[in-house]
Amino acid sequence: MAKKGNRVQVILECTEQKESGVPGMSRYITTKNKKNTPDRLERKKYNPFLKRVTVHREIK
Repeated sequence: MAKKGNRVQVILECTEQKESGVPGMSRYITTKNKKNTPDRLERKKYNPFLKRVTVHREIK
C-alpha cells in the first residue's frame, strides 16, 4: 500500500549554469513537505560543471 502524506520528490536545478552557457546541467533530487513549504525550494549545492557551490532552485 502506498504511503499517505504531504512529502513529495522535487528536482533542484542550477540557476547560474543556464545563464553562463556551459554545457550540461546540474540537478539534484530531494524531498520536501508540501504542507510546511508550499513555495519553491532554493538550496546551495555543488555544481560539478562550474566546480563551485551555486544556487539550485526547484523546477516543475
